[in-house]
Amino acid sequence: MVDLVVQMNLPQRDDTLLREAGLSLDRALFPLLVGIERYGPIGVVDLAQRTGRDHTTVSRQVAKLGQLGLIERQPGAVDRRVNEAVLSARGRTMTQTLDKARRRIAAPILAKWSDEDFELLAHLLRRYVDDLMALPGPRDTRA
Repeated sequence: MVDLVVQMNLPQRDDTLLREAGLSLDRALFPLLVGIERYGPIGVVDLAQRTGRDHTTVSRQVAKLGQLGLIERQPGAVDRRVNEAVLSARGRTMTQTLDKARRRIAAPILAKWSDEDFELLAHLLRRYVDDLMALPGPRDTRA
């Protein structure tokens, strides 16, 4: 499992993905954009916790994503004092382009696998994540 996490978090993987997608985006902003796409609308503090970064740093980086037109800010649904980030149309297009690039990168690996192997992997990873989220402590707060 450690090997998987290390491989998935290599900065070079982000560079490869961005290059495959034909996109130019600061590598520091990339995980935030993807996090906003996955968990948004999301506040800066929650996003910082999910990415393991300081909330003041994330705040500046989210502002940069806004300046680039990739996200928009809106009052929080639960607490109107908290501004939440959501993808803009341009940000959604960028994450869709990244998803397609991810599939192209994974295709040669998964082409060697049977449908059953792929389904088993997906099932077991989902089970592992669900069990991990059920543990006391940090967890995903999605509804």
